[in-house]
Amino acid sequence: MSQQTTQHRKYEARPPIASVGVIGWIRQNLFNSPLNSVLTIIIMAGLVQLLPPVTKWAFIDSVWFTSADVCKDTSGACWSVISQNLRFILFGFYPYDEHWRPITSVLILFGLFWLSYYRQFWSKKLLYGWLVGLVVMGVLMKGGIFGLVPVETTQWSGISLTLLLSLFGLTAAYPLGVMLALGRRSTLPAVKTLCVIYIELIRGVPLISLLFMSSVMFPLFLPEGVTIDKILRAQVAIILFTAAYIAEVVRGGLQAIPKGQYEAAEALGLEYGLKMRLIILPQALKVVIPPTVSILISAFKDTSLVIIIGLFDIMKTTKTTLANPEWMGFSTEAYIFIAILYFLGCFSMSNFSRNLEKTLKT
Repeated sequence: MSQQTTQHRKYEARPPIASVGVIGWIRQNLFNSPLNSVLTIIIMAGLVQLLPPVTKWAFIDSVWFTSADVCKDTSGACWSVISQNLRFILFGFYPYDEHWRPITSVLILFGLFWLSYYRQFWSKKLLYGWLVGLVVMGVLMKGGIFGLVPVETTQWSGISLTLLLSLFGLTAAYPLGVMLALGRRSTLPAVKTLCVIYIELIRGVPLISLLFMSSVMFPLFLPEGVTIDKILRAQVAIILFTAAYIAEVVRGGLQAIPKGQYEAAEALGLEYGLKMRLIILPQALKVVIPPTVSILISAFKDTSLVIIIGLFDIMKTTKTTLANPEWMGFSTEAYIFIAILYFLGCFSMSNFSRNLEKTLKT
């Protein structure tokens, strides 16, 4: 009798098929209310109408490794505009025979990012790896030593320039933004006033204006014969712009920390630097991970604005390719390719932030 009761209870404890698995997920996320059910049906009907012609255009009737003349006679997508110009789109005016150097640099960068994604690799060795990796990438790109042909920064273009502006821009802007946030909350009137003026001034103008000032106006104030690299000027403008937005996000995180945390740190006798480094900032920076990553993603996409000051990032090299009369009319395929690259970069950053939130969850 007891055995039959136990089996009966086990049978009753099993969830219904409609609440678990694929069916359960569909019911919970797509048909959990009348409004969601109607919207799901409308979207599915739209996909049924849209997907077949898009699939036919993108894959069935498309051409991939042909000349431009063949593309003009096809009714599908001309992905040949990418395959035939891939090296120029990715590396621009960097010497053709030296393309192995930016390729190696990009692979080193991706490898370091991959190691940084997993917390088990977080150690001083990883920090040293980043320092060594950045030096190696700089040597490979610039050349001039170890038998490498020197390459002027004016020839740095394509994806290597985009990643350069993004990596150093985001890396330098984050600590600068944290310092500005601390300065804005400082009890010293001079420090607080300077930080407020800087943050509000930078946030009150678009990035384009800063890029124009760094490219056109700033050289006018330099002594005659003194020049600063154009890429460096654009890099500084991106850093200053991004840091102002990060500062406000971090300031919000500092205000979200209960006052008791500050008082407890002071009760332990910790000075200001130790209080912030050991008690306050670890909590505040963890709280603001989502908005901070949103700003960093926006900054990554905003690097494409350097096109307006004549820098050949990956967007500019693509536009240059499309300016060739041979490949005119195939901009849709080219911009889809660029959109995919930007999406992969943004999605990787977003996925990293979610993993970091999960790792630091207490």
